[in-house]
Amino acid sequence: QLHLVESGGGLVQAGGSLRLSCAASGGRFSSFAVDWFRQAPGKERECVAAISAGDSGVSYAGVVKGRFTISRDTAKNTVYLQMNSLRPEDTAGDYCAAGTMLTGLPESFPYWGQGTRVTVSS
Repeated sequence: QLHLVESGGGLVQAGGSLRLSCAASGGRFSSFAVDWFRQAPGKERECVAAISAGDSGVSYAGVVKGRFTISRDTAKNTVYLQMNSLRPEDTAGDYCAAGTMLTGLPESFPYWGQGTRVTVSS
């Protein structure tokens, strides 16, 4: 029922910034935990950031800690991922996922967006 749409990806040089958006419809987004996943070519999908239902806590993968910030605008039914100090290794398709638990595992999230591409050049 919940529908998610990511946006904000693009091409950026190393050291640059992007802000991804995940807009939800069809449900109350604030009641869901939300993860940002990314999948690079030839790699498995990995969780890079998460925010709990009710925004009681956030977490980040070590590789992005200190560079990425996840946040939620409840009024806009949107979750954001601010990405700073981007590196070529951050190049990936980025996906927003919503669920009732923060496990960091793709299979635990029933709702997914279509993804947005992030490309970081050297």
